[in-house]
Amino acid sequence: MGGKGSKTKDRSRKGAKTEDSTEPTAMKDDVDDKMSDVQEGNFQQRESGAGTGADVTGDMVMPKINDKDDKMADKEGWEETVLQRETEEETTSETTVSNEYLRDLSTKVAGLWIFLGRELKIPQETLGSIGLAYPDDVIAKCYQSLLYWRENSANPSNQVLEDARRAMNIDTGEWSDSSSDRQGDHKVHPVTEQQRLASSSEKAGMWMYLGEELHISKSVLDNIEMKPSREAVNRCHDVLLQWEQTTSEPPRLVLEQARKKVDEIYAGLEEKLARALKMTYKKQYDAIQPIPYIRDRLYRIDRIFVEGGVKVLVAGSWERLTSYQDILKDKRATLLRVIEGDPGYGKSTLTLEFAYDWGEGVKGSPVENVRILIILRLRQLGGVQSIYKAIKWFLLSEENVNVSDIKAVIESCHSVKIILDGHDEYPDRDSENQSDIGKIVMREMFKNLNVSLTTRYLPKHYDQSARRYKLTGFDDRARDEYIRKAVVGDAGEQAVSRVKQKLKDNPILSDLCDVPLIFVMFAHMAHEKEDFQKFKSVTEFFLYMISCFHHHLLSKMRDTNVGQMGRFENDHASLDQMAFDGLSKEHQQLSWSEEEVKRQLGDDCCEYYARLGILIKEEVSAGVEIRFYHKLFCEWFAAHHLARLLSGDWNPSVLEYVHPYDLQYMYRFACGVSQDSSERLINYLQDLPGGDKFTILCLLEQTGDLDKFVNVVSDLCKKTLEISEDDNKLMQRSTLQLLEIASSHGVPTVCLHVDGCLSESVTAGGNILLNSGLHVPPSSTLETIEITGKGPDIPEEKMIGLLAYAEKCEKLRKLTFEGKQLLIPVSVQAEKIPPSLKKRNIEVLLLHSLKGLAYNLNLIEGKWVKHGAGTPRIGDVVLYDDNQGEHEWMVRELTRASAAGIPITKVDIYGCSTVAGQSGSSLALSSRSQLSLPILSTLQKLVIRDRGRRMDNTEVVGILNYTAQCTAVKELEFGAYHVFPMQLPDRVQGAEPILSSLRSRNVTVIWQASDSRKYLNLFTGRWETKNERKQREQREELDRREVVQDV
Repeated sequence: MGGKGSKTKDRSRKGAKTEDSTEPTAMKDDVDDKMSDVQEGNFQQRESGAGTGADVTGDMVMPKINDKDDKMADKEGWEETVLQRETEEETTSETTVSNEYLRDLSTKVAGLWIFLGRELKIPQETLGSIGLAYPDDVIAKCYQSLLYWRENSANPSNQVLEDARRAMNIDTGEWSDSSSDRQGDHKVHPVTEQQRLASSSEKAGMWMYLGEELHISKSVLDNIEMKPSREAVNRCHDVLLQWEQTTSEPPRLVLEQARKKVDEIYAGLEEKLARALKMTYKKQYDAIQPIPYIRDRLYRIDRIFVEGGVKVLVAGSWERLTSYQDILKDKRATLLRVIEGDPGYGKSTLTLEFAYDWGEGVKGSPVENVRILIILRLRQLGGVQSIYKAIKWFLLSEENVNVSDIKAVIESCHSVKIILDGHDEYPDRDSENQSDIGKIVMREMFKNLNVSLTTRYLPKHYDQSARRYKLTGFDDRARDEYIRKAVVGDAGEQAVSRVKQKLKDNPILSDLCDVPLIFVMFAHMAHEKEDFQKFKSVTEFFLYMISCFHHHLLSKMRDTNVGQMGRFENDHASLDQMAFDGLSKEHQQLSWSEEEVKRQLGDDCCEYYARLGILIKEEVSAGVEIRFYHKLFCEWFAAHHLARLLSGDWNPSVLEYVHPYDLQYMYRFACGVSQDSSERLINYLQDLPGGDKFTILCLLEQTGDLDKFVNVVSDLCKKTLEISEDDNKLMQRSTLQLLEIASSHGVPTVCLHVDGCLSESVTAGGNILLNSGLHVPPSSTLETIEITGKGPDIPEEKMIGLLAYAEKCEKLRKLTFEGKQLLIPVSVQAEKIPPSLKKRNIEVLLLHSLKGLAYNLNLIEGKWVKHGAGTPRIGDVVLYDDNQGEHEWMVRELTRASAAGIPITKVDIYGCSTVAGQSGSSLALSSRSQLSLPILSTLQKLVIRDRGRRMDNTEVVGILNYTAQCTAVKELEFGAYHVFPMQLPDRVQGAEPILSSLRSRNVTVIWQASDSRKYLNLFTGRWETKNERKQREQREELDRREVVQDV
């Protein structure tokens, strides 16, 4: 340590070693057994012990605070003594340091507390006792040591502390690296604690290499590594302490030279690791296979990658992102990101795009400047506890890089990003024996690294602070871009139009083609297959696609035994059962060992479907596993087994874990491949919650009896069709398809209820747009539309869009808005309302508005009028400052009521810092909400309350002016906020015309002052008490009578 006493301490250490030749071994044991908390400075440094009472052997001992004090063995005793000191009267001089100053200094010194204590001549055994009393709080250690110094020092002044701080160079935390420091006798420059901390934190993962450069034995390094729950920075600190303890004079120059050598080793390792990872990723992103059965056609990822939709969850609602890059660029995100997406929505493709961006150095990419990018497919890691071994086995198996090198680089590198792909397929995701992956997901490991996790569904256990993202699939823009980029190439717009037309000819496949992986196959097949047809069901399309797989493979096997292999095109019952058994488990099985598949299917069948591209072989930790190319293929084969079960004496319990909204296509395919078994399955589904909605998708797979089909649709449409915010996308799509089928077959639809799921845009392209991204097309047979629940703001232009949609629904008779959360415009420009709506006299209703009122929209004038008979009235309305979320809705409804001539009894504005301009045209409610209350012509009483607020004359005049323009107001009150009255000027000045207007209407203005209730004299502008007002009114009455008598 530099500063005062450095040479003395060196001599003390050297002298102690001379007296006891066994000391280095003993001190090594101390480091291993007693000094585990070295990262906080709670370790032993040998001292001469003169005059301190310390044990000169260097072991930690329980100290005496001074000659009069007893030993204190625990924190309780120490705190009691400190408390006594802090509560004694200060009898020291004015230069004594304050407690506040000591606390501030403690936060700055923190881990260097023990060295500051030595600079202040605090006995070593006292520092040791403090360290034991506060094992986990370095600031407390520092503060307690400073309190001890202040009490026991002959001169506990600020100057002494400043001298000690300068000696340690605490403020800058720097240690000289100048040439002058390197020259001369290195004995004068021993390693300081700050240098030790700096060396420990920089490239901490290289601690083993640093130990080797400092000639620390392998057994000692192994002992340090075996200590549980130690981070790299702690191990590095242990290494440096061990080196100092076993070296007679540990000079700074030696440490600097060792660090330089370690830096060189690290640079070589990092470069080697990054180069090897990029080569691994390149093999993956250079060989993308859009159609699995065409293996001789491979694409690089940038040729086929198209951005689908991406959303981020913010404050409970999903917001759209503009690019996939925003996932890693998102400044609001925590260090853990969870990227969700259904099967085939591009989660793994997205990880390959990030790998491409990194490997090719794509400018502007969030991984462009990342030093190390780790991308692991979690389905491969079953039974692998160490992530470092996983990286070695699955990313660097061909490289001469060992696990310790990988660990050292990751723990030392300042720029590492990790992407874990497919947590839902991770075999050990629910294991009780937590692996490194489990620790990373819980943020117990790699706490300071950026980690992204892709998954179908949220992990059971994960850090809840994670930022969530969701892939939403291909929209029309993404589909167009993919067709141009990856399918037709230079073939031109006509080729693009042909593919798009084939998609339009197959509306039944619209939901299937939202899945990027399926759309990709559809687009390539539509472009290349001349016989590509119009399909009546999803089952029919999938059957065609599977036949293409078989045809392509068998045409390439003409020179082999085609008959022997070709039989598996129709003979796949064993594959069907394997798929069904995997999907019907409580925890779905989506992959099997190669041995298990061959046992169930036989070698030939397994090899055939692997060559076909439907089964994929993959190296994992336990050998080779086999999975389906996509889960949809698994559902296809499982559906065949389900259909066979339904045709016999089946037990519904086999479907206990087969939820239709997770495995919708298995149910739909089962209805499509077997007309005989579909009726049983549909009856089963209709008994499930929400089964009616899902049933329609299964009915669509039956391409037989049209009349029977139309009758079922008619029965369903006699009830209200509901699309709710609680519905998943599949349920919403089911209802929309039913609506379209009813429209195309002329089946009347009684009502469509849209509950809380309108998008912010409300309409798009003449359709109603849902927040799920789905469109509600106009229906020629729809009679009523109900829009309820929480929704976006619907200003005038969006309201006109809804009216334009209503115009396209030829049979529509009623459009209803209902709910407290809907922000409906106060009026609509009459000239913008579609003329045909006026001719058809469509009823537009707003129900359950403020206080249960209802309104009709007058389509001729564009104004809302009260609905129904009777004389409605709005009672007391309170606008609370802590409930500003409702302000906009309440202001809008108050304005609507006033415009409709509905009386408003009272508006009580509670704690909203209300202000009004001199013109009084509106009343600003709060600077936070930025809302204003317009003139309410039917308002009868206004109350304004604000906690102890002081209003000046201008503010009071403004509120009086607003009140004067609310022509029905009879009373204005400046009320108390609970028990806190407002402070108003004693007299209102410069408001004579306003006061005259209020006086002419006999308006009462009241102020709930601190001492009494006061009334504004509308002649003089002064405030009066109740008695003063009564006396004045009596005098005025006498004067009036006298005038009458005189007349």
